[in-house]
Amino acid sequence: MVTSCCVPGCAEPVASGASVPLCESHVLLVSDFRSERVGTEDALPGPCLVCGSRLGVRWPSAALCAVCEWPYGDVPDGGLAPPRVDVVYYLRQRDDLGDRVKIGTTANPRQRLGRISHQELLAFERGDRVLERRRHAAFGALRYPGTEWFRTSPELLAHVAVVAAGVVDPWAVHARWTSEALALRG
Repeated sequence: MVTSCCVPGCAEPVASGASVPLCESHVLLVSDFRSERVGTEDALPGPCLVCGSRLGVRWPSAALCAVCEWPYGDVPDGGLAPPRVDVVYYLRQRDDLGDRVKIGTTANPRQRLGRISHQELLAFERGDRVLERRRHAAFGALRYPGTEWFRTSPELLAHVAVVAAGVVDPWAVHARWTSEALALRG
C-alpha cells in the first residue's frame, strides 16, 4: 500500500480517501486544474450532427454543442422522422411594392423560406397556425389584401424586435428547438 504522494520529490502522506496516491495539496491542484476546464467553450472534435456547429461546451459527462446543446457523439436515430417544430417566421422585403414584412408559418423553414423572395429573415417565433392567425389579426390593418404581407410600421417592427430580442441568428434558435424536440423524444 502506497503511503506517500506519488509526485516525484513529494514525501507528504496520501490524502484520506484519495483514489490516486496524491497528498492533499496535489489533490487540490488537480481539482483546480479540472474545474477550470469544465463548462468551458471549446471546439468540438467534429460538427454537431443536429445543427452543424463546431462550438461546444466541455462537461465531466460529455461535450455538448454550444448552439443546440446536443450531446457530441450522440447520433440521432436516422430511422425516425425529424421532429416537427412549427415556427412563425418574419421576413422583410424592400422592393417596388414598398417595405413589407411577411408573417407566415411552417414546420420546415429552410424549404419554405427558400421558395419565398425576401431580403432578410427577421425572426422565428415558436408556434403554429393558431399563433400565425393571432399575429395576422393583431396587424390586420397593415395587411396587403389577400396576402400574408404587411406594411412595416413602428408597432410591427417593435413586435418583431421583442420576438428577436437577444437572438443573433434565428437559425441557431431553430436548431436549438429541433435539438430539444429530439432530446424529449428520446
